[in-house]
Amino acid sequence: MAVYARPHDAGRPVVCMDEKPFQLLGHVRDPLPARPGKDACQDSEYVRCGTCSIFVWAEPLRGWRRVHALAQRTKIDWAGQVKQLLTVDYPDAETVVLVMDNLNTHGIASLYEAFAPDEAFALAQRLEIHHTPKHGSWLNIAEIELSALSRQCLDRRINDLDTLNTELTAWQHAINTEQRKVRWQFTTDDARVKLRHLYPKN
Repeated sequence: MAVYARPHDAGRPVVCMDEKPFQLLGHVRDPLPARPGKDACQDSEYVRCGTCSIFVWAEPLRGWRRVHALAQRTKIDWAGQVKQLLTVDYPDAETVVLVMDNLNTHGIASLYEAFAPDEAFALAQRLEIHHTPKHGSWLNIAEIELSALSRQCLDRRINDLDTLNTELTAWQHAINTEQRKVRWQFTTDDARVKLRHLYPKN
């Protein structure tokens, strides 16, 4: 939690990441558009068109997000996303402070599986990783962003990855234009009171 209390520093940005599975669905019958006096209608029957994984990256103090869907979520996929974070999104940052959950793909070893040792080492040297507690994923602000994304952009059937990424890019652009920031209100002192059952007893 203390990581969110740091002031904004372009040289050491605090970035949160999370991912969620998404099911691609198509219509069996064309939906009926809304018209005067009648809401839009769609058949309850649908066609499964596969699954994918949506990655979200967010810097709360800057009001920046990046979202992208990939066909799968392997160690290689995560490593590729981290490389983009460090070389495209934050090429000038000395260190990126990365907050994320403990998923088995989310680790330095994934970089070495995806890239040559020298490149993996160079990328790893620019990361300061903070894992959220196993039962406290709400501490990851990216999870909150995924919740907002789901309500604002994913509340309908989308049947292919290209269309999904077009919609995600539009949402990302709109949110980044607003530069909507997240101000962390829950302090370490609050945690010592409210989460005392999680602290060591001795």
